[in-house]
Amino acid sequence: MSLMVLGTSSHAGKSTVVAALCRVLVNRGISVAPFKSQNMSLNSYVTRDGCEIGIAQAMQAFAARIEPAPEMNPILLKPKGDATSQVVLMGHPYKDVPAREYYLETEFLLEKAVSAARTLEERFGHLVVEGAGGAAEMNLYKRDIANILLARELQYPIILVADIERGGVFAQVYGTVRLLPEDISPLVVGIIINKFRGDPEIFSQGIEIIEEICGVPVLGVLPYAGMNLPSEDSLSIAEKKSLNHPVRIAIIRLPRISNFSDFEALERDASVEYVPLGSPLADYDCIILPGTKNTVDDLAEVRDSGTAEEVRRARKRGTPIIGICGGYQMLGREVIDSGIESRQGTHPGIGILDVVTRFDRYEKKTEQVTIDACPVGPVLSMMGKVSGYEIHMGMTERAGAVEAFFGEGAATPDGLAFGTYIHGLFSNASAVNALLSFLYARRGISYAPRIAERDPYEDLAAMFSQHVRMDLILPYFE
Repeated sequence: MSLMVLGTSSHAGKSTVVAALCRVLVNRGISVAPFKSQNMSLNSYVTRDGCEIGIAQAMQAFAARIEPAPEMNPILLKPKGDATSQVVLMGHPYKDVPAREYYLETEFLLEKAVSAARTLEERFGHLVVEGAGGAAEMNLYKRDIANILLARELQYPIILVADIERGGVFAQVYGTVRLLPEDISPLVVGIIINKFRGDPEIFSQGIEIIEEICGVPVLGVLPYAGMNLPSEDSLSIAEKKSLNHPVRIAIIRLPRISNFSDFEALERDASVEYVPLGSPLADYDCIILPGTKNTVDDLAEVRDSGTAEEVRRARKRGTPIIGICGGYQMLGREVIDSGIESRQGTHPGIGILDVVTRFDRYEKKTEQVTIDACPVGPVLSMMGKVSGYEIHMGMTERAGAVEAFFGEGAATPDGLAFGTYIHGLFSNASAVNALLSFLYARRGISYAPRIAERDPYEDLAAMFSQHVRMDLILPYFE
């Protein structure tokens, strides 16, 4: 048997619960795989065989101690703006579609999703399935391939996750259970209350009320706990709080920002701030331009807002400037689009790196990479070998710029400005230590390099086991 984890709302904590369950189960010797039929996210990951899936499903696979695979997230929607998304089907670009046209393919996509789930069942035996958004979106029931239609096909028992921090948890849970279709509601076998702050004993009466009105047991109350796990989508940016570290790093908050989870490892020892376009950048020790789903349109807004000029001024002051993927493309002289990504034409870049990017074919490069940094400047020279993954359209040609990594990327001669297509660069301790050691030294402060840390999924599993009644969950995996 397997389980399905649905939420009373978006951002209720479904992804974390699925990851926790995967690690708890595999620690008990139970083979399990994560699954999410449809995910809408610009934070993605590339599998070993070059397929693109949501980063949450990759994280959950790591929790289950297995390799991420495209079947774990067969449908990935990557919003491009103007109510249009790129559909990534079984790890590869399928088509760009407006929302209304997407729903015309519900039957086809549901079939693909169920087939992927059955494949994982055969391979691993058990699944922990994550829904999407809120489960009781009544207007979507006839086309909800992530919750209702999938639950109807799989017939797995359902655990409902509610976010108590947002308030109204009784209405969340009761409303969701009562509004689910009459053939789906009986599948709900338990409720988890998530993000509780304070003494859970205070909520003991609340548990009794929920169980009485819903007729379903509360399996546990999870505390609000900061775990070093990747963020799934842009809702997480609003929750980020910049800690009072001596070094400040500005991440330019592009309108179509993607893979901002690239920088979360830096947050442990630096004040990482997601800075809106048009903001002054004079007080930051480092500026990073992140990835984007639409380089051409975001570049236009970077120029029009004055941010491009702010970045150029920072470069003249000697502030390190780093571009990742779309940010790398923006740092070049120009971006030439044949109408593939956005608007046809030649679009001037920020002009810090001597490179030119061309979009002339609807092809996406998706692959894992392990590569050595070039000995250029103080930061790259200290990085050594790094691993990550590329997810991008467009090809970038170096003109006068030197390589940042052997065979990849570009840098200025002093190495204080560089760009690369490598997502996950700062998931490497050597890259974090190289950048932060330099930035701290500039402020006359010593920096203690990070060493290998405890597996965060073990901490997550321990916390989950402490607060959730696994004795009521384990029978579903026998």
